Amino acid sequence: MNAATTVDLIIRGGTVIDGTKAPRFEADVAIQGGRIAAVGDLAGYQSREIIDAKGRIVAPGFIDSHTHDDQAVLSQSDMSFKVSQGVTTVIAGNCGISVAPLRPDMDLPAPLNLLEAPAGGRFTTFKAFLDALRATPSSVNVAAMVGHTTLRAVTMAALGRPANEQEILAMRALVEEALQAGAIGLSTGTFYPPAVAATTEEIIEVGRPLTARKALYVTHMRDEADRVMESLEETFRIGRELGVAVVVSHHKVQNKRNFGRSQVTLPFIRNAMQHQCIGLDCYPYNAGSTMIRTDRGMLEGKVLIASSVPHPECAGRDLDDIAREWGVAKDEAARRLQPGSAIYFLMDEHDVQRILAFDETMIGSDGIPVGEKPHPRLWGTFPRVLGHYSRDVGLFPLETAVWKMTGLTARNFGLEGRGTLKAGHHADLVIFDAAHIRDAADYENPTVPAEGIAAVIVNGAVTWRDGRHSGARNGQVVTRTVEETTA
Repeated sequence: MNAATTVDLIIRGGTVIDGTKAPRFEADVAIQGGRIAAVGDLAGYQSREIIDAKGRIVAPGFIDSHTHDDQAVLSQSDMSFKVSQGVTTVIAGNCGISVAPLRPDMDLPAPLNLLEAPAGGRFTTFKAFLDALRATPSSVNVAAMVGHTTLRAVTMAALGRPANEQEILAMRALVEEALQAGAIGLSTGTFYPPAVAATTEEIIEVGRPLTARKALYVTHMRDEADRVMESLEETFRIGRELGVAVVVSHHKVQNKRNFGRSQVTLPFIRNAMQHQCIGLDCYPYNAGSTMIRTDRGMLEGKVLIASSVPHPECAGRDLDDIAREWGVAKDEAARRLQPGSAIYFLMDEHDVQRILAFDETMIGSDGIPVGEKPHPRLWGTFPRVLGHYSRDVGLFPLETAVWKMTGLTARNFGLEGRGTLKAGHHADLVIFDAAHIRDAADYENPTVPAEGIAAVIVNGAVTWRDGRHSGARNGQVVTRTVEETTA
């Protein structure tokens, strides 16, 4: 009789959903040295640590395709708001906003100022940021992009105009430096004031280094309302000009007059996918969250204040009530509350479901980890998809739901060895109860951990179990795996 194989951890008797959309199957999972050692009937395997997963789903750890966790992964390194819902990897540096590179003495324009200042000072290079993450690991893996808005702020004296040739060259050099350090791509946020004046040509020229490295172009587009089709066309043109894959961040159609337009945008996206590499993500809510804005389009619906620097006592309150109390117009109340963040109810539930159900849609939380009253998506996105939309609404099978937050995301972002549960891959895993998983966070109480998550394992370390963080900080800096081309 052969001697038993001894490993670090065995997950016994679970139902595996492997992140590929394949049908679930019963299997044990063995973990050794931070990797998945074997999957199957592992009766001959032994371990000092065994997790009984009978009656539960064992899946790859969820990959949050759209986050603003750039500083939180250092300052809030336990990342309970993510690991408690099964997230093991976050994509940071979205919407043109990254914490590096920045000058130590510069004033940060909104929305850059939503990223809390690092305790040890700002990162003047992208390499310094990633080195800090490697030196003081987070509880989750981090794949990071460099932000175009950050680059504009650090190179341009005036942001209300297109960049000139010298400024474009300076930004391009910083993109190259970031890619060399390990950035997976460039993000833009031309919806926001610091980048709204940037031309399409500016973005293309700044992004030239993406081409040789086959890095990603990821964008919060100029307009997700009346001009959403023009914005999609601009996004796809940038991808074609650079010859790189693009990701449309948190795809939506907002304001009442645009309700239902996902029936136009999604076929357009599907057709474009036949000719170039395009990805998209969304969050499972009909309200978004961003900086406090005063433009009427953003104030059209209900607005909840999530955080306010000058008026922290207003967190969690309705902007209409604040304006009435102060005796001012809604936009004036918003101005007085700046800087800060707010929650905007601007989307139709039918559009949300249609976009979620679209075959190629990834799941991203887009949570902003600041303040006491954040959008509940910060704590509840992934269980909400699994529980409410997959199980209760029946929008798609559980295997599809898991794929949208694991295998699909790993493929689109080039995260080799993650996103699917198979031998040899990194041991990022989540164990959950499919019948009871649900998001407990809501707009009144937005920081309540999800229910139904039994355990979360990051690179082989049990990080969350039975509703508690273990203290493990075993996250890694993740870089994009592609074959580079010669420019």
